[in-house]
Amino acid sequence: MIESFGDVKAARAGLQRKYKIALLPGDGIGPEVMDATVQVIRRLSDALPYLRVEFEYHEAGAEHYRKSGEALPGAVLEACMRADTVLLSAIGLPDVRKADGTEVQPDMMMGLRRALDLFVAVRPVKLYAGVPTPLKSDANIDLVILRENLEGLFASFGGGCVVHDQVATDTIVITRNSTQRLADFAFQLASRRNGRPSDGRRVVTCVDKANVFRSFAFFRKILVETSDSYPEIGFSAQYVDAMALYLVQNPGAYDILVMENQFGDILSDLGAALVGGLGMAPSAEIGPKHALFQPSHGSAPHLAGQNIANPIATILSASMMFDWLGDRNNDPDAKQAAILIENAVIDVLREGIAKTPDIGGTSSTSDVAAAIADQIS
Repeated sequence: MIESFGDVKAARAGLQRKYKIALLPGDGIGPEVMDATVQVIRRLSDALPYLRVEFEYHEAGAEHYRKSGEALPGAVLEACMRADTVLLSAIGLPDVRKADGTEVQPDMMMGLRRALDLFVAVRPVKLYAGVPTPLKSDANIDLVILRENLEGLFASFGGGCVVHDQVATDTIVITRNSTQRLADFAFQLASRRNGRPSDGRRVVTCVDKANVFRSFAFFRKILVETSDSYPEIGFSAQYVDAMALYLVQNPGAYDILVMENQFGDILSDLGAALVGGLGMAPSAEIGPKHALFQPSHGSAPHLAGQNIANPIATILSASMMFDWLGDRNNDPDAKQAAILIENAVIDVLREGIAKTPDIGGTSSTSDVAAAIADQIS
């Protein structure tokens, strides 16, 4: 299904660019939080008449696998590659599994990441006013976890080895090329941010287990070498077990955290817990030519159909999407769309206009979407 909005006359006059966004509503609460996000995006036309968006809805995920035997149809993957960007809400159902007992969700996500060369997952960890945190009330949290997206332990996806039902192995893979482009991305992102909350200093922190494993020592070595090219950005390194402690004790002391895939998968969930939960955790997966945006949470089928799921992670992912489109296309309207969405979220949360139960409110999914859309208008 295709849906579009924007000033068509302005488009014909060459005053705007049309963005084709592939939408993957997915499973569980996915369609609900996607509908909420689309409602917010549509309202951008009130403030930005020259911003034109075309949505293409595609069916993929666990429910589609249940019906067809395919989680990610080839035609859907091709559509994602043709689109300007991809917005995915949530996929996977615990009772939909392959013959080997694993879920189908990793097939779809790794298929998208590999085909689109999405080498870095960008996971902001930001505490907004009005959102409860399990930490002390004056916690100031605004950091970004960068997760290498294709290698590390996840390089073994689809591989690994089980011998005679007695021994199982998976292999961590770290390459110079992938780590180098991740390192460059980290320092460049740090240069565009305001630094860590504690003192405003811009710092990239490598998170690893370099004291034990050669692969992580190699990972850190490349980050250290790269830091020499960015003298204006500070650099530090921490072991992953210590970082789990420090994130709870003093999250304001960190700006950009860079790590291998599996470590990033774990610590980004810890980070989400500090800022209100996974319903407040957006993410981007970015490559040289393509990008995909999605909340960090799963499909939460136990909440599906109740209109109580928090849509803010998906809505903030859409903000990240427009920021990326603005940078990629030198489009001030797309950049402004990103600002408008986040500012609307900030206002709704700070004023307590609408909050779902997971962050201490009583509002529904659709109530939150309507409140954020109204703030944009």
